[in-house]
Amino acid sequence: MFVFFGLVAVLGTQYVISGRISLTGSLAAVAVGATSSAVLVANNLRDIPTDALAAKRTLAVRLGDQRTRALYTVLVAVPFAVTLVLAAGRWAALAGLLALIFVVPALRRVRGGATGMDLIPVLRDTGLAMLVWAMATGAALAF
Repeated sequence: MFVFFGLVAVLGTQYVISGRISLTGSLAAVAVGATSSAVLVANNLRDIPTDALAAKRTLAVRLGDQRTRALYTVLVAVPFAVTLVLAAGRWAALAGLLALIFVVPALRRVRGGATGMDLIPVLRDTGLAMLVWAMATGAALAF
């Protein structure tokens, strides 16, 4: 997820359009890759009980419930760390913080111990957070 939905997708697009890869593009690729991975982690968190019964050895099954929740937390924090780094050079990059509107409720559910069907909104909200972060940050950096 991280490599193909983050690095390859973002940096591949940047290279095709501009003929180069920049530090800003690399940071954006890490942010998008981390958020894409967070969607998968949330899905796997939801499936830990059934995957464990079926002997599926997903990362979430191997890590266990609490460490998977911690991993999700780290992954959704990455775009905001990237936002602060980008804002040091261009304050408009702070527009990426708009994604907090979706991350905070998702994080509350995950950190609050939600399980099963209660994690479905986390998938939606994490995906929307990625979309909002990418659009807001991209627009801010373009202008």
